Amino acid sequence: MSIESILRTVEKLEPYSTGDIIFREGETGDVMYVVAEGKLDIKIRDRVVETVGLGGIVGEMSLIDEKVRSATVIAATDCKLVRISKRLFGVLVREIPSFSLDVMRVMADRIRRIDEFIRKVDKGVS
Repeated sequence: MSIESILRTVEKLEPYSTGDIIFREGETGDVMYVVAEGKLDIKIRDRVVETVGLGGIVGEMSLIDEKVRSATVIAATDCKLVRISKRLFGVLVREIPSFSLDVMRVMADRIRRIDEFIRKVDKGVS
């Protein structure tokens, strides 16, 4: 089951308006979100490092390592999100191995993009 297929099975979506803070860097986290509509900005130290759209996920790291949030996420547009609790995340990981791979791919891609962003900032190219 892919992240997109999860969107098709969820009945309740959480609405957010442009500018709403979904979560803040340094907060503890016990949920992740999947974007069903709209876009989210991921900010680290007040700089947008990625914009996430339909099917994108945010907040997954705190479910995996139980540490504080490493970024702030803000609604870049009006959006609707699927909330995935720690319990549901565990079920998805156990029952659907491809879900785990999807999440790992997102994390790997995000780490690579943030690394590239940092390299550009270090060179003064941002």
